[in-house]
Amino acid sequence: MTEQCSGFTCPVEATISLIGGKYKAVILWHLMNNTLRYSELHRKMPKATDKMLAQQLRELEKDGLINRVVYPVVPPKTEYSLTEYGKTLAPILDALCDWGENYLSETQNCKENCQ
Repeated sequence: MTEQCSGFTCPVEATISLIGGKYKAVILWHLMNNTLRYSELHRKMPKATDKMLAQQLRELEKDGLINRVVYPVVPPKTEYSLTEYGKTLAPILDALCDWGENYLSETQNCKENCQ
């Protein structure tokens, strides 16, 4: 959990502090039903720089939302997955995806698939 346990003025602020990074919600979405290696995550988010992706992953791990497992092999193998606590965000991520699909279909006359 984040060390910022107090100081929030509302629950939405607390939630956004955990998932509000540039790619955090997207990372969580891709890990919802999958365990992925760093390179697989990066392929799913090609606009993310290595530095930004690594930073977002570190923060999600520090906040207890994702697991990071490093296997002692050459070349190094690192896998990411949701923690049980991270899995509790599934309804929020589903709602974000549904809202985004509606927004895109109404404003850009296209539909993105969140799968």
